[in-house]
Amino acid sequence: MNKIKWGVLGTANIAKGCTIPGMRLAEECELYAIAGRKIEKAEKFKEDFGFQKAYGSYEELIADKEVQALYIPLPNHLHLKWVKEALNAGKHVLCEKPLALNADEAKEMFKLAGEKGVYLMEAYAYLHSPYVASLKKDIEDGVIGDIEYIDTAFITQGYKEDIRLYKEMGGGAMYDLGCYCTTMILTLTGSEPEYVKAGAEFTDLGVDAMTSGVIRLKNGVRASFNVGMILGKDTDARYDNLYIYGSKGFIKSEVEYNQQGDVSYRIFTDSGITERKLSLPQNYSLETAQMCR
Repeated sequence: MNKIKWGVLGTANIAKGCTIPGMRLAEECELYAIAGRKIEKAEKFKEDFGFQKAYGSYEELIADKEVQALYIPLPNHLHLKWVKEALNAGKHVLCEKPLALNADEAKEMFKLAGEKGVYLMEAYAYLHSPYVASLKKDIEDGVIGDIEYIDTAFITQGYKEDIRLYKEMGGGAMYDLGCYCTTMILTLTGSEPEYVKAGAEFTDLGVDAMTSGVIRLKNGVRASFNVGMILGKDTDARYDNLYIYGSKGFIKSEVEYNQQGDVSYRIFTDSGITERKLSLPQNYSLETAQMCR
């Protein structure tokens, strides 16, 4: 097997706790180089995870001709700059969600990737999970009939000091959590929005602490979502749910987004209740493996 030499552009917590451990599990991936704003931190990642090289600047990593693909876990407002730098250097790019702060930025990135003949993928690890594939199959098999309505929520707490709290860094509940809900809705329905209506509660720092939305898809399905960073400082309680209603029944799931291990969801129809039990691998390894292919 020819492995892809990966560079990681940044030492963010999601890289440390999720993506790099997943990359180590992917047979197609070779952890080649890591870059940080401080060489000391990059060297620590090199030591902890087994990278071959460490750089004290992003520019040095991008200039390394051995690097074939780059993973970018930087704050949201830095995605456009560094994705473009990587693409212009001829690197394949896996960039954390949300890829861009608006549609125009995303179009610019994908246009450049096409011009350079390289791959650009937004990092939604959960979409690679057998859990999502199982839900999609149940829907396509007509287990609950024709889909009529989807409702989903993703709410977290425990924020004290975090980049997600600042508007200038692309923070807020919709960018951090709402993108999970909307991509789940689009994936399960296979349709594009006809319209979206939403309301939000904003913090003193100008980011949305909670956002609720209603979507009508072009295929007639309606959907709603609730996302929030409640900002409770004494708890890290989390709330995830997904309900899929069809003409012959409904699916109820409380599986956390990006969950791994043993999970289940239930299907309710006139013939009774069916429980789907799944054992999920680490989603970030699946994400990296697909990018390598």
